[in-house]
Amino acid sequence: MEIKRDIHLDRLIKSMHNGMIKVVTGIRRCGKSYLLMNIFKQYLLRSGVKEDHIITLDLENRRNKKLRDPDALLQWIDSQIVEYTSRGDVPDNEWYYVMLDEVQMVPEFEDVLNSYLSIPNVDVYVTGSNSKFLSKDVITEFRGRGHEIHINPLSMKEFSDAHPALPFEVALDLYMTYGGLPAVCLESDVREKEVYLKGLFKTTYLTDIKERYNIRDSEIMGELIDIISSGIGGLTNPNKIENTFKTVKGISVSRNTIKQYLEMLEESFVVRKAVRYDVKGRKYIDTPHKYYFEDLGLRNARIGFRQVEKTHLLENMIYNELCLLGYSVDVGVITANTKDDAGCSHRTQLEVDFVCNRGAERIYVQSAFALPDKEKMQQEQASLLQIKDGFRKVIITADRYLSGYNEQGIRILSLKNFLFDGIS
Repeated sequence: MEIKRDIHLDRLIKSMHNGMIKVVTGIRRCGKSYLLMNIFKQYLLRSGVKEDHIITLDLENRRNKKLRDPDALLQWIDSQIVEYTSRGDVPDNEWYYVMLDEVQMVPEFEDVLNSYLSIPNVDVYVTGSNSKFLSKDVITEFRGRGHEIHINPLSMKEFSDAHPALPFEVALDLYMTYGGLPAVCLESDVREKEVYLKGLFKTTYLTDIKERYNIRDSEIMGELIDIISSGIGGLTNPNKIENTFKTVKGISVSRNTIKQYLEMLEESFVVRKAVRYDVKGRKYIDTPHKYYFEDLGLRNARIGFRQVEKTHLLENMIYNELCLLGYSVDVGVITANTKDDAGCSHRTQLEVDFVCNRGAERIYVQSAFALPDKEKMQQEQASLLQIKDGFRKVIITADRYLSGYNEQGIRILSLKNFLFDGIS
């Protein structure tokens, strides 16, 4: 069964011939290699590129061990291409596409790849998945000539496309429980899904972080992940987490250590941090933040598939989908004057779940699992009604099958419409 990755394929296509090394990043097992070596290669072939102009190499394969030597790799790639010249004595002026999988297995791979930036008809694409290559700063290794294409686990639409016979409600429940890692999505046995996810988190993701940052005692990191897992959708900061360690875990951990460990989790693509933005004041607030997991299945596996509350999982899923659509997503806060039952005025802070920016476009988004009555609707739209600019305001809800606008001009968007058709 082939899983389509159209959004990521489109990003690869748009990056072609841009004079930079395309670096495909993402957490382990999210489908980086398959996207590049299968889906993108098939696109090139369908577009008329000759097969001998597509140079692929899996450096994890033991049979290619000799090519893990940087000079041997350079020589091998050179032997596969005819360099573009303007003299006319070399007839081949067509593009060559070099695609290297698990390139981190080559020492000094940066120098090897940078050597091809001066050849006009060579386009280079690489993936990697060790602790170094998983980090966000891998692009700096290419001296400003690297172009990152970040790959996410499967979206809900991609999951549904792979399981066309499943009703939407069933597919949604599976996705929110077990996430979007391709191997998990293709596994039919629920028990096997759980075993795979638990093992992957423990033996792979935590090991990557421990190796990269030379963490001797990973117990604190594990406890921190448990705290973040239990609090998705909630505002937090190192001070608050420090208190949680003391009162709940009985462990004393400095806030500086907590801050560093949170940054490690971000850099390794396990979680993402959403920063607070003061909508009226038009400024960012240093703390607190919200943390969301790149994959819901990994989050749920970490806490033994307990606390699978759909309101928080929905918020995490919507956040991931908005990021996938190319938005920069913040958590909004707006100060408003309200009156209590006695008529006394109070200043209160209302939360906007997501402030989404993409170029000149901005959208304010609320996540609501259900809008069963007028009171709940008023609660969800209260913060949006306080925003007086002309940008769009949307409430995404899982209990509607039809989308439309209410009397206040707020769009009520069904979750299914959002996941399948986007928000534009």
